Amino acid sequence: MTHSAYVFDAYGTLFDVHAAVRRHAGEIGPDGQALSEIWRAKQLEYSWVRTLMGSYRDFWQLTEEALDYAFLKVPTADPALRGKLLDAYWRLDCFPEVPAVLAALKAAGGRIAILSNGSPAMLESAVKSAALDTVVDEVFSVDEIGRYKTVPDVYEMVTTAWRLYPQSVSFQSSNRWDVAGAHKFGFRTVWINRTGQPNEYRDHPPALILPSLDGLEAL
Repeated sequence: MTHSAYVFDAYGTLFDVHAAVRRHAGEIGPDGQALSEIWRAKQLEYSWVRTLMGSYRDFWQLTEEALDYAFLKVPTADPALRGKLLDAYWRLDCFPEVPAVLAALKAAGGRIAILSNGSPAMLESAVKSAALDTVVDEVFSVDEIGRYKTVPDVYEMVTTAWRLYPQSVSFQSSNRWDVAGAHKFGFRTVWINRTGQPNEYRDHPPALILPSLDGLEAL
């Protein structure tokens, strides 16, 4: 094992952000995918804009506000489903390979952490519902510093807490912009390109590109 710590983004990397809408797809109707994509896009946009403005709100508030916006953009979706969708977001499905890969990395001696925009309560719920609490050593939330990724201080939370040099950390994210931020900070980065997106931020390339976490434990 060449890295002493394996740090994972949460939403989109370990947990399927579209699982909440999919769980209620029958009630939402044919525009469910559009609703879910807008919800996710606005959630991220709000985090970036608020960081630039210096006007922090925790990620759960942004998640609620983003869903409200998505309902306005997709009028065929019934806003009465708001409560069900928000409740489902606390218990998102993890991707199928996640438990086995994290367990293998831990068994090989790696320290396992999550570094996420999510609020502490959101992350605690997601980790427990996916039964990952036995393999994850620590969960780092940006709520501690009041700024979102890709601010360098976010990635520094890990190296400060664990007293590590950045290059000893392998950081995995499905978000290409997050990979760029982590690379700029000095982490070894792995882009988990689950949906076959084109590469960007070419001046901050990942060390590896994988379609899922499968195989990470063998590298």
